[in-house]
Amino acid sequence: MHAQDASFMDAALRQAEQSAAAGEIPVGAIVVTAGEVVASGQNRSIRDSDPSAHAEIVALRAAGNAQSNYRLNDATLYVTLEPCAMCIGAAVQARISRLVFGAYDRKAGAAGGIIDLTDSPAFNHRFEVLGGVLADRCGAVLQDFFRSRR
Repeated sequence: MHAQDASFMDAALRQAEQSAAAGEIPVGAIVVTAGEVVASGQNRSIRDSDPSAHAEIVALRAAGNAQSNYRLNDATLYVTLEPCAMCIGAAVQARISRLVFGAYDRKAGAAGGIIDLTDSPAFNHRFEVLGGVLADRCGAVLQDFFRSRR
């Protein structure tokens, strides 16, 4: 774990909390390059009527726009929940260098939760993966959200 991983995950958690306040599943993401946050995102699938508007996709799109490049070499994607297969695919296409996530997703996680696509020989790009950063806090945000919906 890098020294700043917990701090950056805390920033992703703030995005998740904003997502919950908007009635979305509370997942937040940020993209960091050279120690600076270049983009953030939160789940927007309901608000945008867009099944692809996961926090990771929103953050990666914003980072690409901010850097005027669809390749995000040397970028780290921080996300509060283990990414799904779609989001792992987007991370591969963006050529990120690291993925750091909080809570494992035992239903749809594609970075080790139910499947590990990050090490697939089918992909032409690999990146470092670190899971479980602030996992208890990230998981609690999700649990509290779903508990309030029951």
